[in-house]
Amino acid sequence: MYDIETRRHALDLLDQGLSLNAVSKRTGISRAAIRSWLVRIEPIEYARGRDCPRCGDTPRPPEAPASYSYLLGLYLGDGWISSAKRGVYFLRVACADAWPGLIDACTEAMQTIRPGNKVFRVQRPGCQNVTCFSKHWPCLFPQHGTGRKHNRTIALEPWQQNIVDAHPWAFIRGLIHSDGCRITNWTTRLVGGERKRYEYPRYFFSNKSDDIRKLFSDTLTAVGVEWTTLARGSDPFNISVARRASVALMDAHVGPKY
Repeated sequence: MYDIETRRHALDLLDQGLSLNAVSKRTGISRAAIRSWLVRIEPIEYARGRDCPRCGDTPRPPEAPASYSYLLGLYLGDGWISSAKRGVYFLRVACADAWPGLIDACTEAMQTIRPGNKVFRVQRPGCQNVTCFSKHWPCLFPQHGTGRKHNRTIALEPWQQNIVDAHPWAFIRGLIHSDGCRITNWTTRLVGGERKRYEYPRYFFSNKSDDIRKLFSDTLTAVGVEWTTLARGSDPFNISVARRASVALMDAHVGPKY
């Protein structure tokens, strides 16, 4: 007989994507015993669906809406959801090594949304994939689907839009942290017969999805940020924020990556 905590630990390892054989070797528990815990109705109180706000009889929004709004922005930019085993999914967000603070913020937001699931980081060339396994990522991010985001429709559910409306800056910050940047532009002007160099800050957001760019620009408009579209050739992939007052707003609520 195994106690409840031992059984929970074994099933948690399966939820992280390990095979039955790998879990058996790690824990010393036979594969037959672990398999029986998966199919028996009452072996332990193991029901991840009970802690998913979208799976209950009365679906509700996540309990940490600001963190969710930020994570939604990250997901729409550099995140993706893939299926693992036993109906488990993993959410991964690629974060550049150059921004360790961003990696920490992503990890914190992901852990806040799924506090019962382990969040870990997988090193890749030039970046870390912040990763968390859960059966409920498609519930929390219904934009999940087959193919790349810019090749399919991306629209927020009403409950998601309500969260973005209540926490717009968190959403904007997530999008900037994924597919945006704050840079310093420069130009020259002729002053008193002498050409002088002037520098000014600017925010950019680049994404191939028309729908995601519109979500970003609509949210900017809602918080009073002026923006323009910059096209590369015939492709309007870039949104720019350059007016001084709007940059000041972005600096107050978003700031550069760190």
